[in-house]
Formats: sequence, C-alpha cells, structure tokens
Amino acid sequence: MKILAIESSCDETAAAVVEDGRTVHSSIIASQVEEHRLYGGVVPEIASRRHAEAIVPVVTQALEQASLTLDGIDAIAVTYAPGLIGALLVGVNFAKGLALSTGLPLVPVHHLRSHIASNYISNQELKPPFLCLVVSGGHSHIVMVEDYTKMKIIGRTRDDAAGEAFDKAARTMGMPYPGGIELDRVAEGGDPLAFKLPRPTVHDAPYDFSFSGLKTAVINLLHNSAQKGIEVNKADVCASFRYAVVDCLCTNFIKAAQDLGVDKLVIAGGVSANSLLRRTLSDECGKRGWKLYMPGKSLCGDNAAMVGAQAYYEYLSGNTAGTDLNAYATMSIEKG
Repeated sequence: MKILAIESSCDETAAAVVEDGRTVHSSIIASQVEEHRLYGGVVPEIASRRHAEAIVPVVTQALEQASLTLDGIDAIAVTYAPGLIGALLVGVNFAKGLALSTGLPLVPVHHLRSHIASNYISNQELKPPFLCLVVSGGHSHIVMVEDYTKMKIIGRTRDDAAGEAFDKAARTMGMPYPGGIELDRVAEGGDPLAFKLPRPTVHDAPYDFSFSGLKTAVINLLHNSAQKGIEVNKADVCASFRYAVVDCLCTNFIKAAQDLGVDKLVIAGGVSANSLLRRTLSDECGKRGWKLYMPGKSLCGDNAAMVGAQAYYEYLSGNTAGTDLNAYATMSIEKG
C-alpha cells in the first residue's frame, strides 16, 4: 500500500511516499529555518504563509521522486495534531482537497505518533510493544507503545520540554536558531562537570520531567557571570547543561523501564538526535542487556516519511477521516 503523506505542523513543509509503513520511495522537505533564524524562533504567521507557498511543489516533487502519479497512490495521509494551528490547517486542507478530488481515503495522523514511527523506517524489525522516550522542542514524554495505534503516557514534562530548554539556553548564549543543535555541537568540547546544575524532580510522579528550573538555573548562571564581569567557558556551560538535561531524561526513562519490566527501548523526536543522549542510552541499555532502537538522524526532525509510516497502521486500524477533518493545536498521543 502506497501512501502520500503530508507534514506541516511547524516550519517544515514535507511530503513523502511510503509503502506498507516501512519503505520510503520519496521524501521532500522545504525548510524555513533560515527565515525564522532572523527572529530567533518560529513566527507562526510566516510559517503558515510559507507552507501555503511550498505545499504544491513539495507534493509534486515527492510524487516525481517516487516515479508515481496520484493514480499509483492508495491513500492520502496528513498531520492534523498537535502543532501550530495555522501551519497544520494548510496541510490538512490541502490533503482534504486532494482526497476529495481523487476519491482516495484520508488518514489523519498524530505528530508524536509519527515521530515514534520514524523508527519503523530505520529499524525494519521493530514491532510493539516497547517503551519510547519522545523528546522534541515542544514535547517530552515517556510512552508505552502497546500496539501501533494503542499508546499510554507513562511520564511527561510538567513545564518546558527538553528541546525548548536546549533552545532557550542556547539563545541566551547567543547561538543561532535552532539553538539545540549548536549547543550539542559546542558541548562536545566542554567539561560536563564544570558547573553544578540542579536535577529537578516531580513529587509523587517519578517518571515526569520538569526542565523549567534547570533552564532558569543556567540562564541565571550566565546573567550573574556577565553582571560580575566574569567570562565563563561557553563549551563548559553547554556540556554541563546538556549533561543535566540528558541525566534527567535517562534517569526517568530507565526507571520506568525497570519498574514496568520492559527491555525494548526506543527514542524519537528532534532531541533524539542529541549525541550525548544517544551515547548514554546506548551505554545504559548495553549494561543491562536491553535492546535500544534509534531513528536515523535524518529522520529525527520533522518529515513526512514518518507520517506515511504511521499512517499505514492507522489505516489498518480503521482510522480514516472525511472532509470534516479539522486541525488541533494540542491533542494527547493516547487519543491520536
């Protein structure tokens, strides 16, 4: 089954053709990063306008790269939640029009479920059940994936997401957007023990995260040093902050796996490309004899191939939509 998938939840307009949830025939991404970098972050109105401009050529290129026309497509899939509402609406409305004009079934896909599904492309043998750490700019979840379309949240952030904390700390240090990538690069040359930063916990919720206090701690460190005229080693600050964030993520993730008796772990989302997170979890799982699955780095960020992968399983479970499909800025992965 070949699915034409569309993704427009934030600042990438993407389209892909994916067969049977695992084989990618094409994947096209039109990024807006350079434009949003001027403002230090994504400007929703600009993102929506750029999606409207890019969606037709991106979908056309995806079909051409797959050497297909719409006659060779079996279903249309689209990200409908969560994300920037204006950006989502561009993709949803385009997909609805395409499905209506072709008579093809329309498959609505939850953005975080798509990130998890990126692992089905990178790891052909992976099947549920497994425990997944979903970490991105807007989300930090520990999810028990019981089946392809049945998921249960085990832990979540109570405030900032890990990716948001990385980006804001990086911005304070004058790094360009998206800051988390640059922070990770600079941290490789620093001492992770140079600065002692807090490890916030949530009372009575051992699997939940809280990154707001940690983010504030590193921002205060930088501001206080600047006010006193003390020059700090940026690489050491990056390394210490990255170490603290990854320590929080891995501690809760490993504890959840131990308590639930799960030995098959998966990571997904933009922050799953973080080099220290990948190394740390590889080491921790290796010591315990657990299996760890990670998406290829090219699939960690937003893309449509992952949407097509999840859409296949949503379609098999009977999850299709009509022309009344709407977009939603927020929605639980359990309901997606």
